[in-house]
Amino acid sequence: VEARARYRIFGAKPGAYGAGLIALLETGSWHDDADLAAVYEAWGGHAYGRGLDGVEARDAMREHFARIDVAVKNVDNREHDVLDSSDYFAEHGGMVAYVRHLSGRDPQAVIGDSADPERVRARSLAEESRRVFRSRVANPRWIASMIRHGYKGAFELSATVDYLFGYDATTGIVEDWMYEAVGERYVLDGAVRDFMRRSNPWALRAIAER
Repeated sequence: VEARARYRIFGAKPGAYGAGLIALLETGSWHDDADLAAVYEAWGGHAYGRGLDGVEARDAMREHFARIDVAVKNVDNREHDVLDSSDYFAEHGGMVAYVRHLSGRDPQAVIGDSADPERVRARSLAEESRRVFRSRVANPRWIASMIRHGYKGAFELSATVDYLFGYDATTGIVEDWMYEAVGERYVLDGAVRDFMRRSNPWALRAIAER
């Protein structure tokens, strides 16, 4: 018990990677926080540290995470943003959903931005999501740049919608106007829709399904 109380670092078992939520959301085989939490715990319930090499520690993880008040994800560069990779919603969003399931309350979800060491900022996940959505996801210039990349550009548009949905499923921070904007600019805009039909119709279908 004393040793278990010192566990602080949790992650996937040795040789594995991720939080398991990406595949879960892709298949649609989930209904609520309990489903998300079960997968997050099964994948992440392994302890690391001095003398530990990924030992199974779900009970300790449950005890520690139930006491979490703030879930922080740090971003230290401009190469990525929270809607640009599945790891953000799977790890950070998964933590929020897991804590909510264990404690019955939402922890504060915070993004620490140290991309500019001279201007370190902390923003709420909701604030950061709105900032990223307006500056990139719904930005006509970014959409146009994706069109120039053909098949891969269409894939990136579709992947961005997946990541948006992933954060919504785990944290509920995506607002209706964001989905409306995605629909208008990715699907209902004739030029963008025609581009995806030509370059990657499966990406268009995936966006429409979301």
